[in-house]
Amino acid sequence: MAQIIDPLPQGNSDAILCCYVNATSKIQVARVTNIPNWYFERVVFPGQRLLFEAVPEALLEIHCGMMASAILSDTIPCDRLRIEAELDASLNSDEVVPDEPALARKPVPATSTAD
Repeated sequence: MAQIIDPLPQGNSDAILCCYVNATSKIQVARVTNIPNWYFERVVFPGQRLLFEAVPEALLEIHCGMMASAILSDTIPCDRLRIEAELDASLNSDEVVPDEPALARKPVPATSTAD
């Protein structure tokens, strides 16, 4: 699911699909601030996956904190969060394994037990 509320600035045809997972037990705020004319900020709850479109040069800032304060805890280049290549690979293969990363396991062929 692509981020639709705040579309990328006009003229950016090289958008990539990105995924960030909040692996902490704290609420975080994910924010991109280095792209002119584009505002992206989302609250990410513990264990939640955030899917969004960005340009490869975008930097995702992760802010965490308590109540009214927020501390910049990490800055991640969006090209490191890219999932498009993995999706393309899994869509082009004949394996379908739900809820697992692409290429994690091959399906087991069905066997007949008839006598």
